[in-house]
Amino acid sequence: MADSFIKALLTREDSRFYWHGGIDWISVARAAQVNWKAESIEQGASTLTMQLARNALDLDLDRTYGRKLLEAALAKRIEWRFSKDEILELYMNRIYFGSGLYGIERASQGYFKKPARDLTLSESALLAGLIRAPSNLSPFRNPEDAVAERDVVLHRMAEERRITREEADAAKLEPIRLRPENERVAELDYVKEAVHRELDLLLDPKRIEAGGLTVRVTIDRGLQEAAEAALGKRLQEVEQLPGYDHPHWNPRAKPGDPEQANVLQGAIVAIDNETGGTLVLVGGRDFATSSFNRAWDAKRQVGSTFKPFVYATAFSHGILPGAWESDAPVSLPGGNGRSWTPQNSDGGNLGTQPLKVGLIRSRNTMSVRLGMRIGVDTVRETARAAGLGDQLPDSPVALLGAFEADPWTLTAAYTIFPNQGIRKRAYLISRIETREGEVVFANTPLTFPALSPGAAWLTAQVLGEVIAEGGTASSARTTLGLDFPAYGKTGTTDDYRDAWFAGFTGKVTCGVWVGFDQPTTIMSRGYGSKLALPVWVDVMKHAHAHGHPAAELSPPGQLQTTSVCRVCSGLASRWTAQAYTIQLPPDSVPSTVCRGHVLAARPQKDRSQGFFGKLFRKFR
Repeated sequence: MADSFIKALLTREDSRFYWHGGIDWISVARAAQVNWKAESIEQGASTLTMQLARNALDLDLDRTYGRKLLEAALAKRIEWRFSKDEILELYMNRIYFGSGLYGIERASQGYFKKPARDLTLSESALLAGLIRAPSNLSPFRNPEDAVAERDVVLHRMAEERRITREEADAAKLEPIRLRPENERVAELDYVKEAVHRELDLLLDPKRIEAGGLTVRVTIDRGLQEAAEAALGKRLQEVEQLPGYDHPHWNPRAKPGDPEQANVLQGAIVAIDNETGGTLVLVGGRDFATSSFNRAWDAKRQVGSTFKPFVYATAFSHGILPGAWESDAPVSLPGGNGRSWTPQNSDGGNLGTQPLKVGLIRSRNTMSVRLGMRIGVDTVRETARAAGLGDQLPDSPVALLGAFEADPWTLTAAYTIFPNQGIRKRAYLISRIETREGEVVFANTPLTFPALSPGAAWLTAQVLGEVIAEGGTASSARTTLGLDFPAYGKTGTTDDYRDAWFAGFTGKVTCGVWVGFDQPTTIMSRGYGSKLALPVWVDVMKHAHAHGHPAAELSPPGQLQTTSVCRVCSGLASRWTAQAYTIQLPPDSVPSTVCRGHVLAARPQKDRSQGFFGKLFRKFR
């Protein structure tokens, strides 16, 4: 180890390292004075030992007094157990230096193509300067700020008399010779960051630190790049729409630019239906600007993307897509003695309609009536089997997606529809091997029955009509150029805070979310069909053209042409007044016979099909 790096590190991070017992009380007093004046935690007093405790045990990074006390307690135990040189060695071999480089040896090789023992004073000061903001100060990405921070470290080293003024001045003049661009190791992105997190769950930390592992992931690199490009392109288009009044994305902004903290963001997840392997994982517009992985960590209300699970539950309980359902206003008991009266997005009602219209046109009142008929608990069981867990509230509001889930979880749940009711556990890492070829980990596909095959297929067929004329996502074909079999559902939450589209082909299931990290209205009438659907179409068109061809979903068994009652969904008899013909999978054919709904309610006229209704839908 170059002595110059140890001097630079101690100068930058803990100048009294060899004289304190894990807690630097002088720094504590100074920080307490600053924080008392600011009436908040503005400055910390972490020693190298406390930083080692935090990083080694993955403590919460929020600045709280509780976390500081825990760090201090752990630091004292570390100081009792290890010598100062051992602590310093542990710290230097674990600390993150940006650009995916952990530990001083890898940082030295990664940035300068030399072992750490050969670092110059200038290079040592630069690396020490990275530690507090490694992603923002990476010399690969931000060389000017990295050099400026180097100069600060050199100045302080001279002030503390670890080096002379002449040595500091000479080091400042030394040019930084970085590894050539074509030889640089890959920098962190959303996928690699996710892989790191998965490795922490799969392997012992010592095995990871030893290195030499080959980690095979399921990502389709071409589709991943296409998805990243689609998200960036389509969000920039949204920013140009009339009525959008938020800050715009600036691709030339430096990492950490505060003006870029509140720009429109998005997330994309795509999963291979056959295996459950993750093909695409996009956690935001740019990892360097924001490392928050929205695909995994953004818990947002799912809105109408949940409705397919309500209808699938109904189909699995014998209620068929052509059965009558009322779209009339509905009022249910709410909290605090108030009633809950859900409204449709167009403010109107269609009267009595075939059940599938409620899903094709995303009718809130029809969906709530259906959900109450089959029972909220019954719907929750379907959602739980699909992998949405216990996130649903025990309330009718769950029927309209008034609960939170991340894009990864929602997309994985949607795979039950193209997979005939079977949920396949989504995964990212398929295999891990040592340098010698020893298999350390191999993924074992796990499957879970979530829905009857017939109900899954019927739901998929209705979701295909969502993308057809009259559906909420018809623009996929009329405007965006989708020309192959596909299925999906739009989602928009209250006040247009979240825009979703989740859908699938026979090969790939994909979910897209668009919104702000701090929930706020994106724009007036910012529907999922307007903001998220274009991203989804771009991704699925690329998938279709490059290795994941779409095709009609095959039914689970030979379809049977069946005449059924629109009121009870039983087999039609000669007394049935409201019969229709439908093709059904074997497990969806009714086992009961309609005994005669002679006075069955007839449908009300759908006035939305008139001139003014069509005009309204066109503008919407």
